[in-house]
Amino acid sequence: MSTIKNIAQIASICIILVCSFSAKAQQAFHNFGFLQFHSEASVGFHLDLIDDGFFVNNRGLTGFYSDGRLTVSGTSNPVFNDIEIFVDNGLQLDTWVGVTNNANFIVGNVLTSKSTLDNYLNFVNDAFFTGTGDENHVNGYVGASNKSMITFPVGDGIRIRHLTLTSNDINSLARCAYFFEDPNAPISFIGNFNTDITATDDLQISNFEFWRLDGSESSVVTLTWDDQSNTSLFAESTDNLLVVGWNRENSQWESLGNSGVNGNMNNGSITSNTFLPSDYEIITLGGTDELLEPFSVLELDNYFLTPNGDGVNDFLLIDGIETVPNNILNIYNRYGVLVYSKLNYANEFNGRSNRNAVISRSSGLSAGVYFYVLTVNDTRQKFQGYLYISDSQ
Repeated sequence: MSTIKNIAQIASICIILVCSFSAKAQQAFHNFGFLQFHSEASVGFHLDLIDDGFFVNNRGLTGFYSDGRLTVSGTSNPVFNDIEIFVDNGLQLDTWVGVTNNANFIVGNVLTSKSTLDNYLNFVNDAFFTGTGDENHVNGYVGASNKSMITFPVGDGIRIRHLTLTSNDINSLARCAYFFEDPNAPISFIGNFNTDITATDDLQISNFEFWRLDGSESSVVTLTWDDQSNTSLFAESTDNLLVVGWNRENSQWESLGNSGVNGNMNNGSITSNTFLPSDYEIITLGGTDELLEPFSVLELDNYFLTPNGDGVNDFLLIDGIETVPNNILNIYNRYGVLVYSKLNYANEFNGRSNRNAVISRSSGLSAGVYFYVLTVNDTRQKFQGYLYISDSQ
């Protein structure tokens, strides 16, 4: 048996011993010094990992396994060869973690804070990923080091929303995250990107989602859309779709072009012209409305909800909604935060948020005044009014 293989086995045994001790003490594996996995090492973490030492140049397979949530944190940044993610409630990264070969998503998302660019899953050199999908992706930031092309496996925790970056030169570091949030009032970080401030009058901007892309090389990007992107609200056809970005210096939305588009208005992808990502704070889908009638805005009734299960005013019931199936309902709290969004609304809102970034998601919204906008695409009309939610009859 070679010395390398012996070292690999010793590393595996040491991890098991330290983790077993940690389970009784601090519920984490804590690296203070020099640690390295060699050759054919296969190591599984079932506890949180705290890296305050040197934990790079690893080989073999490192797995994260738990039916709860695991966290990687510390003052240093572990870099693994192959990693395997089987964590039911997500693998939380409170620092950046590197992968030099393959990240295999089996169960659960990788989670990072969306308020900072400092924490991300970093794909280094020729690293790649497998197994991603709507339930297995990165809800937060993905990094790409020493790459000229990468498809970032980002999403909102429920849906994967790829962004592909193709650069003219190698990026020392590029980072990307997806936000299913209104760019006019983002929830995850401080900023305001008014979709009415555009470089040209005919430019329309999505207010449903955006990507934050950080990169220093001239590039093109390919964005995807699905039925929750509601592309028909800002473009009449796929030919009118554009990639758009908020220019940092000019503080306005600008067209980043359309060099290729595939799909239909419900699902597809679009590629931009060449631009410099660092010039733009966020990017999203947009379009031109040359052929579209402007939306008329009408006041609708104010509504009162007492969603307490007594059968009276438990749901937001809009008369005649069944006759306008091509609609979207957005509900905002008094701070302008989108708390509920439903394509083809059919009287199912019962006072619970369906937004991933809202703390009270899947639980009752607090009592108070809310503002709603019902957009009917077929007739180019927006109906708006107030909604009062009470926890009493």
